[in-house]
Amino acid sequence: MAERTMVQAINLALRQEMERDETVVLLGEDVGVDGGIFRVTEGLLDAFGEGRVIDTPLAESAIVGSAVGMAINGLRPVAEMQFSGFSYLAFNQIEAHAARMRWRSGGRFAVPMVVRMPYGAGVRALEHHSESREVYWAHTPGLKTVIPSTPRTARALLVSAIRDPDPVIFMEPKQVYRSIKEEVPDEEETLPIGEARRVREGDGLTMVAWGAMLHRTLAAAETLAEEDGVEATVFDLATLAPLDTDAIAESVRRTGRLVVVHEAPQTYGPAAEIAQRVAEAAFLHLEAPVRRVAGWDTMVPYFAREQNYMPDAARILDGARACLSY
Repeated sequence: MAERTMVQAINLALRQEMERDETVVLLGEDVGVDGGIFRVTEGLLDAFGEGRVIDTPLAESAIVGSAVGMAINGLRPVAEMQFSGFSYLAFNQIEAHAARMRWRSGGRFAVPMVVRMPYGAGVRALEHHSESREVYWAHTPGLKTVIPSTPRTARALLVSAIRDPDPVIFMEPKQVYRSIKEEVPDEEETLPIGEARRVREGDGLTMVAWGAMLHRTLAAAETLAEEDGVEATVFDLATLAPLDTDAIAESVRRTGRLVVVHEAPQTYGPAAEIAQRVAEAAFLHLEAPVRRVAGWDTMVPYFAREQNYMPDAARILDGARACLSY
């Protein structure tokens, strides 16, 4: 089984789905000749031609609007936003059309499309290139919001997203694009959208993270076990909408404590929704308030302070210990 980066794993998913289904098309800025700004679509123009790998103008609303029309008319477009911060220019097309079309048409029209967008800080990028605003999409009815954390899950979840009958926002943590390699099989592999992955088992604490923060959370959990003797259950949430409340609540009933880690700003962040759902489903089992470890309520700073913005293993460890000592 070959080891692949997330970039290579996503490329594999796109290539194999385009080979399997001729209705799958790619469109976005520089996805063809240049192979994408991160080279995620490298080689696909040569393999499938300009009729299926479409370089577009620098116009995000046009990219998504075209993809909506394609999807309604029988294609399965995968539209790329070069960075998630550019997706705001397509917000109306995503919220007012892609997300609403099945409802608006009484089920007559589906919109089987994927909007891929690199997100998150940690790669010394510029303004609008580093934010983590997944809550915008998870809050929008009619959309599914998926965030992989590893190369193998990225490949499997993207295949599931492309095959899904409804629009999927697929957010890719660019901090993980090339920093981690993992064995990814050549054979077809999918993962169900809407199910969290339990990636570490323990009885002392439940921890939930996604994207690049999963790896920092696992590092904190390892230190917690070594230095404090506390074994934590760690979930890779993988899908923010729909949210796998049952898996998290079941774990909290056993451990009594929950820490949620995300790169997004804390206020109105995804952790608040997760905490409330756990309070509704497992309140009598909680032995401490749910602890949030998140980005600060500010814009992502530039290079010198970028790492100070994001939760690191030390800050996550502090949050876990505060939850345990309550």
